[in-house]
Amino acid sequence: MQSYEERLTAPRSWWVIAGLIGVACALMLLPLGTLPMLGGLIGGAALSAVAVSSYGSVRIRVVGDSLIAGDARIPVAALGEARALDAEEAVAWRTHKADTRAFMLLRSYVRTAVRVEITDPADPTPYAYLSTRDPEGLVAALAAVRA
Repeated sequence: MQSYEERLTAPRSWWVIAGLIGVACALMLLPLGTLPMLGGLIGGAALSAVAVSSYGSVRIRVVGDSLIAGDARIPVAALGEARALDAEEAVAWRTHKADTRAFMLLRSYVRTAVRVEITDPADPTPYAYLSTRDPEGLVAALAAVRA
């Protein structure tokens, strides 16, 4: 049973930039003719759209007894306190308060985050920093699975 799922999609402005990259590629190939220009437009826009899509396809899920964040799968039994971070605290925890051993699923365009302590003595990772648009929802889902 799935209690929480979020996809950290890229902002709309990134898609506009992907289209503009296609236009830039078309303009670079304009001196070679119409067909290369169209190829540059389609190819440049397609490649940049694939890059934006893959970067924005990361998911955070609480499924069963696990927290799945990107490629990491962390059992809820190995997690300690989860704390929702507002925008100001999130910036602090990803800059000057950050620990280099921490697991960070960071998306700079998502302003809020959750900091989850990792209590497994065999794991040197002190905490997981997860960018999320719904920090209270993620904290509540982790608390519900633990209960």
